[in-house]
Amino acid sequence: MSDPGAEQAGDAPQDTDPLAGVAEAVRALDDLDQRPVAEHVERFDAVHTELTVALSSIDKV
Repeated sequence: MSDPGAEQAGDAPQDTDPLAGVAEAVRALDDLDQRPVAEHVERFDAVHTELTVALSSIDKV
C-alpha cells in the first residue's frame, strides 16, 4: 500500500534546503530569452512552485 501523502508531494523537494530548489528553478530562467514563448509558462510555474514550497517551510518566523 502506498502513502497518500507521498502522492501529494509531487516534485517538491523533501529533506533538502528549500532555497536550493528556488535557486535551481531560477537558474532555469537564465536562457528564457532563447526558448520558445510556449515554454515560458512552464518555467515560471516551476519557480512559483519552488517559492511556495520554500515559503511554506518557514514555520518559526
